[in-house]
Amino acid sequence: MTDTPHHTRPLRRVRRDVAAGPFIVIWEATRACPLACLHCRAEAVPDRHPLELTTDEAYRLIDQVAAFGSPAPLFVITGGDPFERPDLFDLVRYGRAQGLAPAVSPSATPALTSGNLARLREAGAAAISLSLDGASAPVHDAFRGYDGVFTHTLRAWRAAREAGLKVQINTTVTGHNLSDLPGIARLVRDEGALLWSVFFLVPTGRGRALSELSPAQVEDVLHFVHDLGTTIPVKTTEAHHFRRVAVQRLILAERGVDHADALALGPLYRTLRRQAERDGLIEERRVRRPPVDVNAGRGFVFVSHTGTVHPSGFLPVGAGSVRERPLTDIYRSAPLFTGLRDPDRLGGRCGACEFRTICGGSRSRAYACGGDVFGEEPWCAYQPGSFPYQRELAPHV
Repeated sequence: MTDTPHHTRPLRRVRRDVAAGPFIVIWEATRACPLACLHCRAEAVPDRHPLELTTDEAYRLIDQVAAFGSPAPLFVITGGDPFERPDLFDLVRYGRAQGLAPAVSPSATPALTSGNLARLREAGAAAISLSLDGASAPVHDAFRGYDGVFTHTLRAWRAAREAGLKVQINTTVTGHNLSDLPGIARLVRDEGALLWSVFFLVPTGRGRALSELSPAQVEDVLHFVHDLGTTIPVKTTEAHHFRRVAVQRLILAERGVDHADALALGPLYRTLRRQAERDGLIEERRVRRPPVDVNAGRGFVFVSHTGTVHPSGFLPVGAGSVRERPLTDIYRSAPLFTGLRDPDRLGGRCGACEFRTICGGSRSRAYACGGDVFGEEPWCAYQPGSFPYQRELAPHV
């Protein structure tokens, strides 16, 4: 099962000083959404909140995002369902005029039509992201809380591509869909996507009620996702230890060492790998997309529907409000953000780990599970110092 190295650069560094500006800004335009998804961070509700940012305040927020300078941050409008805001197209158009390339993350609601997707593209949207949490209707629809969502999502996926929008597919990994992951990957390959983002649940919002993965299961899934990287473009969300995996796998491949044996991967990994091999998903088709070296507050910032600024959408600790202080100022100087950019603040195994400068663990999950934004990542199985080729790490960490 030894892999041939397909990329000599395991990580992608962002083209800016992340202390001065973020790589990506995500704005939760609204929490209104007619769906009731089991994992929803926002605990979305049917109606818009009366204290949402107004259109004029949203314009000012976009100005603040653009003020970070060149290269402009990625700017994502999410929700809830952004289509619940009647000014969405105006906001996208304004963002484009300010030099941004807005992306939109809609829900699979009746508003997700080919006409609205074409209007998004006309307004200047560069991409959308859609959620797919099962390879079949029964699995996905049960997770989303409504029948027909799977079919609607596939239809919207194709319509978005026809409209000229790039499509990212987001999948939340929980105990309910582990065996479906190869099937979802096959859909991503067959339908075509800019990126498959594999999200590892943070137990916050409605997601607190879902079954958690064990650290060993997370490790197995991360290595399976890495296996797919030369067939489809993949990334992880709230699994920052995927960057550790990328470095480990490169070093092991360069030395001709079997990764599954060297890292003692478990039965879940071997099962997922076998299924992916049967589906033709483990092939040397493309250059691997290296994971981007960003984390909460370190290249990443989230603005809530009411303007509160957070290091991540899954980390409910605020650092100020864009109604009172510019986003540029909060991101650059708020103690929460500057602290998260200091790897020496990390505690537990994260603080002792030789990979801490490129990983840092999920600050959101550390807070959700232990109440400490600097605590150790509870879903990481790695024991600091246990990787057998420590001297080879120097160029990468």
